[in-house]
Amino acid sequence: MSTPSPDAYEQGRGMDAHNAVMRDIRAERSETYDPTQPTRVWIDEDNTPDGVVNSLTIILNTGGCRWARAGGCTMCGYVAESVEGGSVAHEDLMSQIEVCLDHEREEADAPAELIKIYTSGSFLDEREVPAETRRAIAETFADRDRIVVESLPDFVDREKIADFADHGIATDVAVGLETATDRVRHDCVNKYFDFADFEDACAEAAAADGEFDADVGIKAYLLLKPPFLAEPEAAADMIDSIRRCAAVEGCHTVSMNPTNVQRYTMVDELFFRGGYRPPWLWSVAHILEETADADAIVVSDPVGHGSDRGAHNCGECDDRVQTAIKDFDKRQDPSVFEQVSCECEATWEHVMAAETSYNMPLAR
Repeated sequence: MSTPSPDAYEQGRGMDAHNAVMRDIRAERSETYDPTQPTRVWIDEDNTPDGVVNSLTIILNTGGCRWARAGGCTMCGYVAESVEGGSVAHEDLMSQIEVCLDHEREEADAPAELIKIYTSGSFLDEREVPAETRRAIAETFADRDRIVVESLPDFVDREKIADFADHGIATDVAVGLETATDRVRHDCVNKYFDFADFEDACAEAAAADGEFDADVGIKAYLLLKPPFLAEPEAAADMIDSIRRCAAVEGCHTVSMNPTNVQRYTMVDELFFRGGYRPPWLWSVAHILEETADADAIVVSDPVGHGSDRGAHNCGECDDRVQTAIKDFDKRQDPSVFEQVSCECEATWEHVMAAETSYNMPLAR
């Protein structure tokens, strides 16, 4: 990974000290990665505006998110999996795509209708993924129905989207908004942009949707329980954020991502000292129930569910609640949560009533 180089993003935004701490934490990383191999690839099912479809998820190994190299988000350790040097050549990125296609040919009965491409940064940032590579990937997947690419809102514009939409591929840009509340995004997540920037990205997607035959939209990624928020505060902010995102033209899907504790992050430092607990799975279920009537597809896929570092309950009911969450993702029916119960729900209810942001977590 190249030497972190803060740029104008943090100037005047009160992030200088925060980023300095993050750079010190990230400097502990020692692993190296092969630029010809993707970080991860897997086959799954996803709920889209076209219904539930088979998906191929690709996480490309790039030089990493430029904001993360400057310091970055308090909970995100993905930059630690990035290739040394800050950039990856076009040829190596296309080799990664070929590895993913080989995986699909070996593991899937048929090509996936949906392709999801992440970089642990911004796919539309041309310092991370060159324009040449973006266009080549669009050509490679021109026969698929829909593609999702991830980007910070700064880099979302209709000219880049056109590389995919011109091929007739329905195109969604996944934006890591984290929360609709600017203060929480700035102070708890250490992310530099405002909700207004997300709205601008949605406007670009809506304009592209009107310009091309292919559907174009935004998928908002929200973060449940960033550090420094208590469980009830985090749940209330998530419910408000889902509703605010669903009300923005161009945003058709909201994905709620419960925080999981990743290495080389501020959240990891807090977790090690007993100052952070990942969200309860009961909170995920509660939020999905409360927002089931939102004018958007609302989904959640708790990473590392049931572990100390991921969203969890007592350990006895975690898998059952996770199954209900996955069922809700596909059916959008909140009645699925009526089928699960556990004694630990009473503990969660006490946490929701009594936990505050100025005390340690009330339960592990």
